[in-house]
Amino acid sequence: MLERLLEIDRQVLIYLNNFGSNSYDSFWKIVTKFPPWIPLFVIVIILLFWKENFKTAIWKLITYIAALTTVQTLVTLTKNGIGRLRPNNDESINQIIRVVNHSSNFSFFSGHAAFSFCFATMAVLFLRNKLKLIQFIWIFPVLFAFSRIYLGVHFPSDILVGALVGVIFAYLFYNIYKNLSSKYELN
Repeated sequence: MLERLLEIDRQVLIYLNNFGSNSYDSFWKIVTKFPPWIPLFVIVIILLFWKENFKTAIWKLITYIAALTTVQTLVTLTKNGIGRLRPNNDESINQIIRVVNHSSNFSFFSGHAAFSFCFATMAVLFLRNKLKLIQFIWIFPVLFAFSRIYLGVHFPSDILVGALVGVIFAYLFYNIYKNLSSKYELN
């Protein structure tokens, strides 16, 4: 059963990855990096402080940092514990996909997907009642995560699990914040 799922994962990767073309490679190489997204992170932090009182914004920022740090730690531990090769390093597939980027560490699960979905989910949870346009932040994790398939460095299951982990941890830390907020009057 597991081997069948892994084969489906490889086939979906081949299908999606082969949509790429040289004319779009530069775009996806930019999308996959963190620095171009820094303005988005700064905007969300500014919105937290603009839409909330200072004390609430600080506690939400601390919650953000705790969630993202936890997710990143879990990603690193899982990747090293499972040791799944990235598609670009997997000899059974790297000759039939477009490898645009090369990455040497392990694949499962995607830190890009986990981080970006955690970040976006928390932004929506923290700001949804104050800023309706925050829903557009979902563009960020979708592009960020898809770039990893396009570049040939993640399997679709890496992305799906990473996204799921990011969303789960965002809700977990949001609920921790809400509980602590009501108990200790952090607002």
